[in-house]
Amino acid sequence: MSQQGERPATEDDWWNRLYDESAPDTGPAATAGDTLDDRFDSAADAVAADDVPEPPGQNLNPDPGLNPDPGLNPDPGLNPDPGLNPDPGPDQGRPRAWWETYSTDASASAPPAAPPPAAPPPAPPRQRAPWEPPSAAPEQPPAYPPPRPPEPPRAQPVPMEPPPPVEPPAQVPPPPQESADPPADPPVQPPARPQVAYVGDGPPTYGAEPTALPPAHPQELDELVADTVLDGARYGTYTLRAASIRGDSARYRGEPRRDALLTARFGTGEAALVLVAVASGARAAEGAHLAAADACRWIGGAVGRSHARLSEDIRAGRRGDLKSGLHRLTDRTLGKLRAGAAELGVQPEEYTAHLRCLLLSADPACRTRVFFGVGSGGLFRLRDGAWQDIEPLVPEPAAVTGAPVVGFGSPPAETPEGDRLTMDLGIATPPSPYIEAPPPPPAEPFRFRASVARPGDTLLLCSTGLAEPLRSEAALAGELAGRWAADEPPGLAAFLADTQLRVKGYADDRTAVAIWEA
Repeated sequence: MSQQGERPATEDDWWNRLYDESAPDTGPAATAGDTLDDRFDSAADAVAADDVPEPPGQNLNPDPGLNPDPGLNPDPGLNPDPGLNPDPGPDQGRPRAWWETYSTDASASAPPAAPPPAAPPPAPPRQRAPWEPPSAAPEQPPAYPPPRPPEPPRAQPVPMEPPPPVEPPAQVPPPPQESADPPADPPVQPPARPQVAYVGDGPPTYGAEPTALPPAHPQELDELVADTVLDGARYGTYTLRAASIRGDSARYRGEPRRDALLTARFGTGEAALVLVAVASGARAAEGAHLAAADACRWIGGAVGRSHARLSEDIRAGRRGDLKSGLHRLTDRTLGKLRAGAAELGVQPEEYTAHLRCLLLSADPACRTRVFFGVGSGGLFRLRDGAWQDIEPLVPEPAAVTGAPVVGFGSPPAETPEGDRLTMDLGIATPPSPYIEAPPPPPAEPFRFRASVARPGDTLLLCSTGLAEPLRSEAALAGELAGRWAADEPPGLAAFLADTQLRVKGYADDRTAVAIWEA
């Protein structure tokens, strides 16, 4: 609104004020007369004088988004049209020059405002915040847009190494919550096999583990015998376990094991034959362990050379042929032992062995088990949880057997020529001047037995070191019967632990061969 009686200003009034004839002259020019250039310069100076800075606290642009802070918009080329962003100073209270762009703002048609008061000193420039980019624009934008500066090259992002993996914290299980229902009973586990070190009234005299090694000679290292031998196999319907252990007394004194063990298979397929030989040397003999090893080796060689015929006789059930043939093989082995004693210069009883053997067919349809040998030992069978001693009986030496012979009281006999034989009248004869040799020891009787195994049976062949306590100590027989009555045979380690179950008073070597029938 204009003052009362005042004519509203038009857009050409400023021109008329400058170039009207009645307007007073701005003054004489310094060097020239009143020309059009002089008047233009004078008008430009007048307009520049009116361009004063905006006083503090006055905001001619109420929308801060249309006129952003120069510090926040460092690039003045983003708004090249000064008409869209007019200078707040010249557009208020003065007419536009002819070179200025017409404004479409509504403030252009508004009446001129009163002249602004005197300008206070300019305010200090605003401090740039740490997150703001540095400003390249001046405090007041120029009337015309300057050329846009080239953009600086962008820095390439530096690849960063991935952070090291962080281990998750240990998961602590939550405490068990009490349930109203009682917990279910755990599954019933089969009882573990009891580990009994010994049976009987008290512990044995010697320790259970080896103490001293037997002496060795550099030239006779092949004669050394290991403390323990363990073996096993499975053929047809049976499972074989075999172990030979040095006795407690021999372990303590550093003596070699006198028992020898041999397990061998001859042939292949169903015609294969398995031989297990157990030999025990004479007690207190120096070379007893060597005699036992020779006996096993020689009987093994003899059976191996005749295994085809022996396997056929076992499968056919020819017991007579088996007994006579195995008797000849055993006698040959004992004959070699006597010959070896003669070569060594020792008595035959010092270089001999008790020999006991088992012959087993690999044919699943054949359940005939053949035992043969000489000397002492044991042959047992575990059937229905009870032990049976099936050692073949041997007649006593004093027992009278066989057909009667001619002797005292017999009727006289005649020769083919008619002479009668008379009896000895008991006339004493003088002693012979020559020393006669002692009579040879009686030969060991040959033992033979062929039996048919039943499913579930356990056949045990052992040396004297295990046979004597098994016959004498009921606790040992009951303990082994309980351990070996299971459906499945024990493993090698379990069988070894069962074999060395000790009894006080029995400290000899132990050798055991067990056959479990499926």
